[in-house]
Amino acid sequence: MRRPGGWWRVKSTPEKVETYTRWSFHFFGVIEILALGVTAYGRTGAGLATALCLLVTLHATACMLVSSRALDWTRGRRPQPVRPMWALVVVSAVVSITAVVIAERGPSGEVETAAGSVYGGVLCYAAGVITLGVRGWRRRVAVVGAFAVGAGLLTFPLEMPLLASVVLAGLVMVTGGFLAATSIFSLWLLNAVYALDEAKETRVRLAVAEERLRFGRDLHDVMGRNLAVIALKSELAVQLSRRGRPEAVEQMIEVQRIAQESQREVRDVVRGYREAALEVELAGARGVLSAAGIVSEVTGETAGLPAEVQSALGWVVREATTNVLRHGDAKKVAVTVRMSEGRVVLTVENDGVAETTGDGPGDSAGTGGPAGTGGSGLSGLRERLSAVDGTLEAGPVGRGVFRLTAEVPLPAAAAGATLGVAS
Repeated sequence: MRRPGGWWRVKSTPEKVETYTRWSFHFFGVIEILALGVTAYGRTGAGLATALCLLVTLHATACMLVSSRALDWTRGRRPQPVRPMWALVVVSAVVSITAVVIAERGPSGEVETAAGSVYGGVLCYAAGVITLGVRGWRRRVAVVGAFAVGAGLLTFPLEMPLLASVVLAGLVMVTGGFLAATSIFSLWLLNAVYALDEAKETRVRLAVAEERLRFGRDLHDVMGRNLAVIALKSELAVQLSRRGRPEAVEQMIEVQRIAQESQREVRDVVRGYREAALEVELAGARGVLSAAGIVSEVTGETAGLPAEVQSALGWVVREATTNVLRHGDAKKVAVTVRMSEGRVVLTVENDGVAETTGDGPGDSAGTGGPAGTGGSGLSGLRERLSAVDGTLEAGPVGRGVFRLTAEVPLPAAAAGATLGVAS
């Protein structure tokens, strides 16, 4: 069972923005009910106010439904909500005509309340919501203009002056246009957030692909020439052997030497590909996190550390950074390197872990840390650290905070500890 607010923490940043946008549209419906329906009780009798409030509530519910369907359509999850939009047009017309009828036949003094508030208000809200379900600025302007013209035409049964009808149509045009622009901007912002998130994922994939190409290019440079020489010398050895020439043995010895040399060079290429310098990884992590909009703080000295220690800790930084980008929703990441009693301690802490009520640290590590305590990421890091007698601890340490700590003994300290035990 999730803790309160856990449903929000497990969402990615685009999903959070989408939830906020969706509920903002729903809140517009609540504002419509409060501004047009509830306030009617202070302007007219209870019976008429209740009827108006029910009409406004029906209209606000239809607006909420259309805005939600339009948002899903924008994200490509549903077809265009044509029928719900036409249903909203019908509901808006019914509510407006009912308001006109009540204003025309109702008790004296209640004309302005019904015609001015409910009548004009529902048309403004409907114009703003329906523009969410169409594309192109011309169509959106046409929708708002159609509602404004309709608002002016429906005033003729009230025998309102022409100037008043024009003013009312203008108010619907301006207010409906403002609501439409606000709604469209919210959708544009949501799409931009999703596009940025996809761009971040693409950047990560391109970085991986670039590294693979670099490795393939280095491997080709090493092996291409040597394999060509091996092929030529092997062919020469075959020809010499067929002629009974003793030089064939020398050629095969040379082929053997080149093959062993190629094996050593391939080993060096792979070793260089697998090694990770701590200072380089820290700089790379700072750049990637900054590009992803995450604040990063790096403290501590890395100079003077042995190469094998730097390689092991560099992999910890690389794995932790990758998983923060892929699985978490962190706003801040802190990396600390410090010396403590002959050991170097690396700490990577972020605030992007989801809060659950699981029994172990692995339940939430998958979002803020390296894929859980039982995942292949941590297992691989432990194997690398064990080669230098290091240890690794990972898990949540507070409300939404995940910490990964790697400790590696320095060679001198490890030798001193061994002498102390022997004595």
